[in-house]
Amino acid sequence: MIRAVTRASLTALFAAAPAAAGTPAPSAVSAPNHGDWCAWLKGKPGTLHKDPDNPWLQEFLIEGRYQYQIAYLDGTDINGNDFHSTFDEHRRFRLGTRAKFLNYFGLKTILNLVNDERRGPGGLDWGYHDFDEAMLTFDVGKAFGTGPFDSLVVNFGRGKFLLSHEARASSTRLFTLERSAISNKVYASARPTGFSVDAKSGAWQFSAAIYSAGRVGGDTGFLSGWHGDQIYWGSVGYDVSDQLKLRFDAVYNESTFGADSVLPYRWATSLNADYDAGRWGIIGDMILGDNGGAGQGNVASSRRGGFHGLVIMPHVWLAGDWLQGVFQYQYGGSSAANGVRVNSRYSRAGDNAPAQLNSGRGDSHHSFYLGLNHYLCGHNAKIQAGVEYQVMNTPVGSRGKFDTTTYQLGLRTFF
Repeated sequence: MIRAVTRASLTALFAAAPAAAGTPAPSAVSAPNHGDWCAWLKGKPGTLHKDPDNPWLQEFLIEGRYQYQIAYLDGTDINGNDFHSTFDEHRRFRLGTRAKFLNYFGLKTILNLVNDERRGPGGLDWGYHDFDEAMLTFDVGKAFGTGPFDSLVVNFGRGKFLLSHEARASSTRLFTLERSAISNKVYASARPTGFSVDAKSGAWQFSAAIYSAGRVGGDTGFLSGWHGDQIYWGSVGYDVSDQLKLRFDAVYNESTFGADSVLPYRWATSLNADYDAGRWGIIGDMILGDNGGAGQGNVASSRRGGFHGLVIMPHVWLAGDWLQGVFQYQYGGSSAANGVRVNSRYSRAGDNAPAQLNSGRGDSHHSFYLGLNHYLCGHNAKIQAGVEYQVMNTPVGSRGKFDTTTYQLGLRTFF
């Protein structure tokens, strides 16, 4: 009964959301699933064309995601002053297209259509903001043969940077509302432009890429350009079994860390594991890297040197396949006084008078997250709730640390 009422409420929310965003709600269209909105949502409703026998265009579809969240932040700053803040945010609104054409080619484009900076000094803007991804692929294996591999694909364009388990996961499939701070540090929400190759052989997966280390024009265009130095990235994955998957990611950034640098560190690695036993599972990630040394652009001396981190995230189904419990512990540390940083959501939003948080930086960061995920239609529609406590040791202030507790509630949906 509870699930039926919740699903009915969510259906009404989906119908009202476009109008709330300032655009008219779409008119009702009868569906062949006789009212089963979840089957419709999972069934790729944006597919406009699919014909594998067509020599020109084999598939064309539209995809999108909308994510909204609210949060309450309570904390104590580096001088012992208590502070609190509330937030609501249109976290993501993206629309994109995917196409398969000429039998061997694929093209993906995704636009960001909201820019919500109200947690800082900015405002809320709807409409085109920037390109999230723009990627052209060529299936070499299908065109010329795979050689020693089962599949072989090359790519060029602006794509999501993949380093760490959480970065590799789509925002639509995260078990937590936000990625951990140490994962966000190495991921950096980067969308570099470059060439990459992906190959599979049995239980093994291999990927390598070379990216431009710089970006042009605030990184808002179709491609961010190619200038300056390079970034070299590689990844190896191995499926030990259907339940256990291992992966190692590594990146080296040869840039001098100017204002237009894609990554704010010299190198980083991630060794992660994902074990899923069905009813329960656990994800682990060990991260190691270096922020760089002297003479590297605008990196302050207190932020240079090595950093390291650990993420452990057990999860369990509490009721059927619709209610999931999640716990995450994260540690990030650095040899430098300000070598690691808390997430911008939402602790750093409190870093202004009267609260002082040393811009969220320090040398030792612990966070503990406990959450519940209510799956209304798998990952296609879910409600997530979580509370996170974190403490950061800093070199300044009468306390030498600050701590915050954040209560969050979010809606995630995509098609």
